[in-house]
Amino acid sequence: MSPIALPSHSVAVLHGPKDLRIDQRTLWPPAMAQAQVAVAATGLCGSDLHYFMHGRNGDFAVRQPLVLGHEAAGVITALGPGVTNLALGQRVAIEAGIMCRNCDQCKKNRYNLCKNMRFCSSAAAFPHVDGTLQEKMNHPAHVLHPLPDSCTFEQAALAEPLSVLIHATRRAGLSAGQTVLVYGVGTIGLLACSVAQSIGAARVVAIDINQTRLDFAKNNGFASQTVCLPPSDKAKTTDDQLRRAKENAQSALTEFGAPDGFDVVFECTGAEPIIQMSVHTAIAGGKVMLIGMGTRNVMLPLSTAALREVDIQGSFRYANTYPAALELLASGKLKNIENIITHRFPLQDAKRAFDLLARGQDEDGNMVLKVMIGSS
Repeated sequence: MSPIALPSHSVAVLHGPKDLRIDQRTLWPPAMAQAQVAVAATGLCGSDLHYFMHGRNGDFAVRQPLVLGHEAAGVITALGPGVTNLALGQRVAIEAGIMCRNCDQCKKNRYNLCKNMRFCSSAAAFPHVDGTLQEKMNHPAHVLHPLPDSCTFEQAALAEPLSVLIHATRRAGLSAGQTVLVYGVGTIGLLACSVAQSIGAARVVAIDINQTRLDFAKNNGFASQTVCLPPSDKAKTTDDQLRRAKENAQSALTEFGAPDGFDVVFECTGAEPIIQMSVHTAIAGGKVMLIGMGTRNVMLPLSTAALREVDIQGSFRYANTYPAALELLASGKLKNIENIITHRFPLQDAKRAFDLLARGQDEDGNMVLKVMIGSS
């Protein structure tokens, strides 16, 4: 009997730093408890860019060809054995983390801390788990989430970064009427502003070093007021750095007309001087949420935090957020959220998309925020 010929599909594969190729791979049927998804939209993330530029992201180096992408949505095209919660033709968002569902953290419903987590487009586990920059992919059915009718594929692709902020706001206990300061207005910072507004924050302001991004945040209604930090020389000593952080914080609070600080501070940069500033700009009894990643070890003004009872909390990925994220995206409550998507490319031009994201500015001088890869 002749063997059954299996179809192939296009895949954007990272073979090394800046070596991204469109390859053809065999398209296998979905296995037990999996579904096959025709990927319609994938948003590029900062971690994807690190892998593209350097072949690694922090401690995790690419040890085999890796398909990037983990912010995605698409359409169910095949169902594996045992899948009963999905249907052919159904539109879904792809939750990229595959938790073990057996460890203590998973049983406590904190699966973002699962030690056995396998995450699409990450080199943390080996063999790596391929991401979403492919025409079709097989994925566990329990982490595929149906889309509301009014939610587009591009909006659904934003559910992954939006989930990061929903998780952070839950940890912060953010409630209506509180004031919020956001450091860094890239995609994550803008989403922090947007989620805070959807909860009913009394005031949302932002700080960055990039005036163009701050103008975008204010003009699109993400923040009511912004402050651009002035450029400064690198501090010679730790004491100099801590003193400068306090001075910059006090200056920013004066400009905001908020001398006592803000109830919740979202730190979305990962930069040490900004983390230090965040402690000084939280109100006494307030909270600092550390969302940005970038600095491995940080010198903090802990005495200031302790004496003013400022809680410093970490926030890592998300758990049990996708349904809420998709509902929020479909609700229309996130004003101008689609404007975060500034550039679009077909899958065949994925390398061009990464090159653009690395530059941060297109040929016409326009700012690059979220780059979206489509299916064609």
